[in-house]
Amino acid sequence: MRKVHIEAQRFEKYVLNKSFEDKDWNPSKEDSRKLSELIDIWFESHGRYLKGASQRVRTLRNLDRRLGSPIAKKVNPTSYMIERSSRIESGVTPKTCNNELGYLNAVFNELERTQTIDYSNPLKGVRPIKISEKELSWLTSEQIEELLSTLDKIGNEHVSLITRVCLSTGARWGEAEGLTAKNIRNGQVDFTDTKSGKNRSIPINDTLFKQLEEHMQNHGRFFDCIKSFRKYLKTTSIKLPQGQSSHVLRHSFASHFIMNGGNILTLQKILGHSTITMTMRYAHLAPEHLKDAEKFNPLAY
Repeated sequence: MRKVHIEAQRFEKYVLNKSFEDKDWNPSKEDSRKLSELIDIWFESHGRYLKGASQRVRTLRNLDRRLGSPIAKKVNPTSYMIERSSRIESGVTPKTCNNELGYLNAVFNELERTQTIDYSNPLKGVRPIKISEKELSWLTSEQIEELLSTLDKIGNEHVSLITRVCLSTGARWGEAEGLTAKNIRNGQVDFTDTKSGKNRSIPINDTLFKQLEEHMQNHGRFFDCIKSFRKYLKTTSIKLPQGQSSHVLRHSFASHFIMNGGNILTLQKILGHSTITMTMRYAHLAPEHLKDAEKFNPLAY
């Protein structure tokens, strides 16, 4: 009888151990939280600290509503792709849709990483839309002269100076527009709180430096004037692809920098690119690259 009792105890321990190991035997309650709830959790714990947080969470909440506010675990890839196709047909750009997918993936991946959810991203198999690389538009020296002359005649000091800063430093319009007196010192401009999160200090010529100092003494800052720039640009003979306006100034700086013999790695630091891949878009404009095309083409021998 004693032997039977010991075997019974051993069997009891075995069953208890198996009960904790076997999820089918002791299933946990299925996660029924809605996608909107997870977006809120993600935002409060992580998203609020990201650059452009308010715009990102607004995009996520709009996407949740378009998907019908589903239970997060049951987000259906097919339903998502159908909704995305409908967006594209309505005129939304593929880039915008890819950004939305990236934002949603980031929510699931972060919550899985922190064990807030115990399942994988239901959209992990959905691929972004492949986008053909657009040709980068940049202004010729003649076009730059026309643009600056037009702005000077109009007399909007804010637009004129911001344009010159962008052309002289490769800054984005918003970065240049956000300059204050403390960012202009020692013959250079300091860009802080940038898109990449990296601060940059770029030297400028004495004339522009003095103009900026005087402007800040008189105004303290730049006024919001991107709409004015776009309006003035239309009065010139310069024609740009749809969707491009002020960013052509940044492309123009980078293009002329390389064409004039600038180093690609130096350009990466000036533009604040996180990887060299983005900067390499301008590499084909390098003088040695162009000479190689002439030297090594099949008809050169």
